[in-house]
Amino acid sequence: MRQKPSRAVYGLLAEFPNADSLCAAAKEARAHGYTQAEAYSPFPVEGLEEVLGTRRSWVAPATLIGGVLGGAATYFLQWYAAVIDYPINVGGRPLHSWPSFIPPTFELTILGAAVAAVLAMLIQNGLPQLYHPLFEVEEFELASRNRFFLCLPAHDPVFAPGPARDLLEGLHPMLLREVPA
Repeated sequence: MRQKPSRAVYGLLAEFPNADSLCAAAKEARAHGYTQAEAYSPFPVEGLEEVLGTRRSWVAPATLIGGVLGGAATYFLQWYAAVIDYPINVGGRPLHSWPSFIPPTFELTILGAAVAAVLAMLIQNGLPQLYHPLFEVEEFELASRNRFFLCLPAHDPVFAPGPARDLLEGLHPMLLREVPA
């Protein structure tokens, strides 16, 4: 007898009416060993990051590094041009007149930090992402308006379709959908 090929699943998606029920569902999923659960809400929910166990952001260190590199490179470029490459004695001032180097150094420190922050944020968020399997669930567009979603992805080590469905059904969601991969 020939078996039907199983359909690939991205995970299970449950919809909740408010932030409190989403936090409670996330706590329950975490208690059952789900380490890669994903939560979606129309606004930041206090305490949800800790419940889901999200990793610390590396945007701030990248911003610092971008600022330091931008400032150091600008100062070095000005110093090299004024002292080494093309020294000009203007009004008897020293060749390494650091006060005149400060405004451009400051500006490019800010520019380097801003560019590094934007790039780090885009990389960490996985953007630009033109397609995600959750976009196939019609109700998911409400995540940006007034609904709260919890997704148990199939790539989580403890994911099994039956027990995951039972867990989510026990949390009494408004909607429970299987997300195709």
